[in-house]
Amino acid sequence: MADTGVLETLLQRVEKVDDGVDSLDVATSLGVDHQVIVGAVKSLQALGDVISAELRSSKHWELTEEGTEIAEQGSHESRVFSCIPLEGLAQSELMKLPFGKIGFSKAMSNKWIRVDKAHEGGPRIFRTVESIEDQVREKLFLVQKGNSTQLEEKEKNELKKRKLLSEVTVKSYWITKGNSFSTTITKQETELTPEMIASGNWKEKKFKPYNFEAMGVAPDCGHLHPLMKVRTQFRQIFLEMGFTEMPTNNFIESSFWNFDSLFQPQQHPARDQHDTFFLSDPAHAHQFPQDYLERVKKVHSEGGYGSQGYKYDWKIEEAQKNILRTHTTAVSARMLYKLAQQKFTPVKYFSIDRVFRNETLDATHLAEFHQIEGVVADYGLTLGDLMGVLHQFFTKLGLKKWVEVGNSGVFRPEMLLPMGLPEGVSVIAWGLSLERPTMIKYGINNIRELVGHKVNLQMVYDSPICRNPPTHF
Repeated sequence: MADTGVLETLLQRVEKVDDGVDSLDVATSLGVDHQVIVGAVKSLQALGDVISAELRSSKHWELTEEGTEIAEQGSHESRVFSCIPLEGLAQSELMKLPFGKIGFSKAMSNKWIRVDKAHEGGPRIFRTVESIEDQVREKLFLVQKGNSTQLEEKEKNELKKRKLLSEVTVKSYWITKGNSFSTTITKQETELTPEMIASGNWKEKKFKPYNFEAMGVAPDCGHLHPLMKVRTQFRQIFLEMGFTEMPTNNFIESSFWNFDSLFQPQQHPARDQHDTFFLSDPAHAHQFPQDYLERVKKVHSEGGYGSQGYKYDWKIEEAQKNILRTHTTAVSARMLYKLAQQKFTPVKYFSIDRVFRNETLDATHLAEFHQIEGVVADYGLTLGDLMGVLHQFFTKLGLKKWVEVGNSGVFRPEMLLPMGLPEGVSVIAWGLSLERPTMIKYGINNIRELVGHKVNLQMVYDSPICRNPPTHF
């Protein structure tokens, strides 16, 4: 509430008149800021129908900062005239003065001065009249004293054009007596207490009316789940590195794309029911690229592309089984096959989406989680390229030391060549989980299994790409 003294003074002013007072006039007469009176009006309105206040708008002219300076020191042109002695002044000297350029132009227009361009030593300025009348300053004095009505609109606009005046819109209240007007301020109660009810003195109290149109307390708004914040961070890192997001909107996948296309044998334990959710309806998929399926079957059962394969009886019935995808690498396989059906161009793909595992639930494991996967395909990629990409990726993530967060490696030729990708094209990949400390245990070949044989990891980690090599695997 506003100061009680201001409230009472305002009420006394309203009491003395019949038609009301203007809040701006009250502020001026009391020598206080207008907002103080506005606050008093709001406080009185909150007490009920003590006063009636009508918001009004009015326009008036005010001096700008430059206009105030001229009102004190004179216009630029008059100051130029005053600084020119009878023997004249070099134009170069005049232009050094802060008001010289503008004042020279205006004084020339008023024909107060002239320029002798043929004068020895350069152009020289002389007076052409003995005295002048600074009308600009006189007009600004009128505005400053509140007598702007004595100026014509043309004169005001000229001063405004020179940025000496500005037209200001002022909002004020026209204050009149209300139905419950009184010069005595009685504080209204805002709460009915048990003590008031017990003593009965609530009957003598004056309560503040409830404002049923007031806005209630805004409820707490929703927030991004911490997991989604991390997901957004990972996605932004991939995009900054030039990766393209893969479509991952198919949670149901066939065993062919989830396992067989990745050169994972059909007797692999990861394909058992204790690791994978199998669908009962529809239980099987039937749409496959037939020529590609035959090549996958052959490389599994007979070998090819320099590999002896797994030497087992590959069955289409196993490949047809529908499952809830166990990793998003199935999506990577589809994208790489699609890439192989066109003229090859290097690509960088990524995905972040849900995968499903038939595992025992505990505090850190659910039946579903989010997998993050990155894939790069190009000619001549090596494990060193993978280390460089991983170094950049995890540096952006903020990891400053080696920790076990996921798996990575190079896709085997038994997976890539049946798709139709050109020889010499390598695909490096890595993956991790948003929720889990380590990534999947299958799907992407482990970093120890590079193109089907052991590699000298120490030699790789001694390369310049790897700055902080791990101590063990």
